[in-house]
Amino acid sequence: MKIHEKQRNLTWSAMFAAVIMLMTVYLFHIPIGSNGGYLHFGDAFIYLVACFLPMPYACAAAAIGGGLADMMSGSMIWVIPTMIIKPLTALWFTNKTEKLISKHNIIAVFGAGVVSNVGYYVAEALIVGNWVTPLATQWGNVIQSAGSGVIFVLMAAAIDKLALKKKLVNI
Repeated sequence: MKIHEKQRNLTWSAMFAAVIMLMTVYLFHIPIGSNGGYLHFGDAFIYLVACFLPMPYACAAAAIGGGLADMMSGSMIWVIPTMIIKPLTALWFTNKTEKLISKHNIIAVFGAGVVSNVGYYVAEALIVGNWVTPLATQWGNVIQSAGSGVIFVLMAAAIDKLALKKKLVNI
């Protein structure tokens, strides 16, 4: 990889991390439960970055954007779990296809949702010291994953229709 490609990928990664943080903290940020958790659709941008950038850059954007979102929203207890879970959701997607909407990436929406739900369930169980209590907040995680998946598909379809991936990646 040439130096300018690394710089471009780092720049895109930083920009996506900022968008992930902003979307998570300020747009559709809905507190749920008493555990400090909240409902958001910032994961849609994690899915997008994973379709645009090579995986190390996508994972970094997911970890940094998600972690910053937890810091900015006052949910410090979730920063470390988020910085582990969000990159794992990005791993399901591929940037190897010309279009964002591909069979692989549609299946990835479901895989990422499962990883996110299981990851946050385990994290909350470890935090509260109880494996039953986190079941009460799973509905919010399911809505968040499904909503992020729908938003991702809508944005990806629009990006594909405009052929923006090829234009943006080759800047």
